Amino acid sequence: MGATGSKLEKALGDQFPEGERYFGLENFGNTCYCNSILQALYFCVPFREQLLEYYANNKNPVESEENLLTCLAELFSQISSQKKKTGVIAPKRFVQRVRRENEVFRGYMHQDAQEFLNFLLNQLTEILVKESQSALCPPSQERIANGQNKTLENGKKEPVVTWVQKNFQGLLTNETKCLRCETVTARVETFLDLSLDIEQNTSITSCLKNFCSTETLNAEDKFFCDKCCSLQEAQKSMKLKKLPQIFVIHLKRFKYMEALGRHKKLGYRVPYPLDMKLYDNTEETDKEYNLVAVVVHVGSGPNHGHYVSVVKSHNHWLFFDDENVEMVDESFVQSFFGSSQEFSTNTDHGYMLFYESPPTNNDS
Repeated sequence: MGATGSKLEKALGDQFPEGERYFGLENFGNTCYCNSILQALYFCVPFREQLLEYYANNKNPVESEENLLTCLAELFSQISSQKKKTGVIAPKRFVQRVRRENEVFRGYMHQDAQEFLNFLLNQLTEILVKESQSALCPPSQERIANGQNKTLENGKKEPVVTWVQKNFQGLLTNETKCLRCETVTARVETFLDLSLDIEQNTSITSCLKNFCSTETLNAEDKFFCDKCCSLQEAQKSMKLKKLPQIFVIHLKRFKYMEALGRHKKLGYRVPYPLDMKLYDNTEETDKEYNLVAVVVHVGSGPNHGHYVSVVKSHNHWLFFDDENVEMVDESFVQSFFGSSQEFSTNTDHGYMLFYESPPTNNDS
């Protein structure tokens, strides 16, 4: 690893707990989108711990067939069980599995980190739901005791909520109010990450307020009201109903420009706080969040560029760029806010933000 590696290892030994590991990931041809997300997820500690627990309970290859979940669990276990504190690991088996599961990721083209995270979390959830359903037939006494085989009043089984969903899934209320009869139609939707439109020199709080703002539907966008049995003007709004334990915010930095006939990257300055409070409508209280990871897009456009990540571990920040790992200070984390100038040579911009809420007595 050379002098730089030795220096990092010494710093890690002095300032970090014995059990933590900080390993770079080998790039297999434009797999930086994958590596940056993997690093962010590894340092979302509740997710990592549950994944390692899953691995400990399912490492018998005879009983479990290989899938994305087993490959990810094996990779995280491989990292956490290394003798050295830092080094490089090749996530080859996991990348091969990703390419086998989704043709979008099969080539060596630049891919979108947010699309990859969404695909990964949905796949992990799907696998866990299937495993849980097979375990529920017939229901074991233990699962019944744990409330994992509940039957609803209509006779249907209550949907399984996996530990992936418990970590990342939040709820939105999509409300539409008819302006003629004032009937409100509400639909609850789930999200694993929240995509926010951005503007120049705005803030995360402002972006969230805009996301939840009221929009009037009129002209060709009128709403079909079931009560009026016709198209009517209406007001539509989105509200955050329940906040997740790990709140992933995706800043929509790529916008389609009709004049250009292509997507353009928005280098807007959007400062993100290191900690923040958001109101949770379900719990009727403020939820505190700490920033634990930032996935950064480097480059001027959506179809090319590079992804890196900055993560927080035990009150210190580390920079991961594929195989390379460095300790950085807090000001470095804030250098990815974006530019207040329309034309800037700096193309390193915060793209995905991972906020974690400290567990409370109500969290299971």
